[in-house]
Amino acid sequence: MPLKLDRAWIEHRIPHQGRMCLIDEVVDWSADRIVCSSGGHRAADHPLRAHGRLGIACGIELAAQAMAVHGAILAEGSTGRPRAGLLASVRGVHFWAARLDDVESNLLCEAVRIMGDQGTALYEFELRSSALRLISGRAAVVLDAGRIAHPGSTP
Repeated sequence: MPLKLDRAWIEHRIPHQGRMCLIDEVVDWSADRIVCSSGGHRAADHPLRAHGRLGIACGIELAAQAMAVHGAILAEGSTGRPRAGLLASVRGVHFWAARLDDVESNLLCEAVRIMGDQGTALYEFELRSSALRLISGRAAVVLDAGRIAHPGSTP
């Protein structure tokens, strides 16, 4: 494992760049779990802000990026090409707040891979602040989404 899985490491491995990369660092990870930290939700120029606020549903994008980072960590050192993922569905989502921009502490996003194969992964996720649970749910991810978008392409 690299010494520090920081924003530079993350941006080099997922499609989200610049301000759209919502994760600042990986706090902890294992083969089936990742915990990431983010502090950008307080920024007035956050790319997902609308009408002067950052709604709680934007936390789903942060969770999806945590899953992408988890996939990148697991693929590190692999000889194959990186696989593009596509968030196929979210289910059982619960919101315990209305917005994210008024949360004073950094956000922690935990994603646990509960099942999957070469083509799909199912994660449970939770977004929280230092004191509050903010959002939780399950997400299905289709792996190798680039091949689905371009049938007949070769690996």
